[in-house]
Amino acid sequence: MVIPFMTVYLTQQLHFSVQQAGLVMTCYGIGGIVGAFAGGRLSDRYGFYPVQFWSLLLQGMIFLVLGQMHTLLQFCICIFVLSAVGDAFRPANTAATAHYSNPENRTRSYSLNRLASNLGWSVGPAVGGIVASFSYHLLFWVDGLTCMVAILVMRILIPPVHVAPKTHEVKQATVKTESVYRDGVYLAFIALSILFTTGFLQLSTMVALYFKEVLHLEEAQIGMVLGINGLLVAAIEMVLIYKIENRKHPLEFMTRGVALASLAYLSFNILPAAGFVSIVFIVLFTAGEMLSIPFMTAFFISRSGEHNRGQYAALYTVSFAVSTILSPTIGSAMIAHYGFKVWWYVAAGLCLMSAVGFNYLYQKVTEKKRSYSL
Repeated sequence: MVIPFMTVYLTQQLHFSVQQAGLVMTCYGIGGIVGAFAGGRLSDRYGFYPVQFWSLLLQGMIFLVLGQMHTLLQFCICIFVLSAVGDAFRPANTAATAHYSNPENRTRSYSLNRLASNLGWSVGPAVGGIVASFSYHLLFWVDGLTCMVAILVMRILIPPVHVAPKTHEVKQATVKTESVYRDGVYLAFIALSILFTTGFLQLSTMVALYFKEVLHLEEAQIGMVLGINGLLVAAIEMVLIYKIENRKHPLEFMTRGVALASLAYLSFNILPAAGFVSIVFIVLFTAGEMLSIPFMTAFFISRSGEHNRGQYAALYTVSFAVSTILSPTIGSAMIAHYGFKVWWYVAAGLCLMSAVGFNYLYQKVTEKKRSYSL
């Protein structure tokens, strides 16, 4: 609820500059990298259950503190800690999904987890926009309390699980020598993912500010429009993936999805600056997301094995965290110096370049497969 409105809150309520708001969101991204690494290590050491529990509890408490911050330094420090604690949940939750599923339904389990996340994304901004229209301070309290409610649901419905750490002997027997850093195709994929998501993640940083300052939407309207994204993903994505999965290579779907995201950002500049543009954008953006993000996950899973999936998952998670830093930093600087119009062209260009890169990577992968078959 809070994060989609953070740039609006900082600029409209606390009168920070766009660049200062971007700096705050950059600290949020840096905290995400720290949290992703820490959450993975802590999950391996202590198990996924306690990491999820303490991440939710501390995150809820920090949201309450964040609402009391007023200076730039206070916000940077507090949101860094919030992100580090919150993103520690992600690798633990990934491990939990793997634990509660089996190889036959694991892909569907991850898809179901993503569906749940997108239902949250559809409800969160919508409710958050309504709450923010009454009081931003209340918004921080509501978001913090939902984290604590999640803990209660978790403890009631899911019994604590104590996963014993693997012994050194088991590791020696199962872990091979292949490293993710020797997989050139995957490293190229990660670089292209960072390029794409730097533009893609504008949805959670600068898009809400554009809706407010240029399209003159109210907070409740912004929340409703952003909520359409999660609602469409939750309603359509699993059925869509079921219908088209395995019909084409994941890189082919990624190419098309990323190109649609590029078109979504172009719509801001091509169409008149009116309220209906927000709907056009969110529909195009969501279509691009559904054809890209699920297949990005499928691609990294296909490149990894049981012995090194953690390495692949960690690098994939970090790529998003890096983009979380680059997206607001570059976006806020570009908007401050050149305005929204130029930045939307740049964001569209980043997506388009990554689409070209994914297509080139697909050609290389299929060419390599053909050479092996010959």
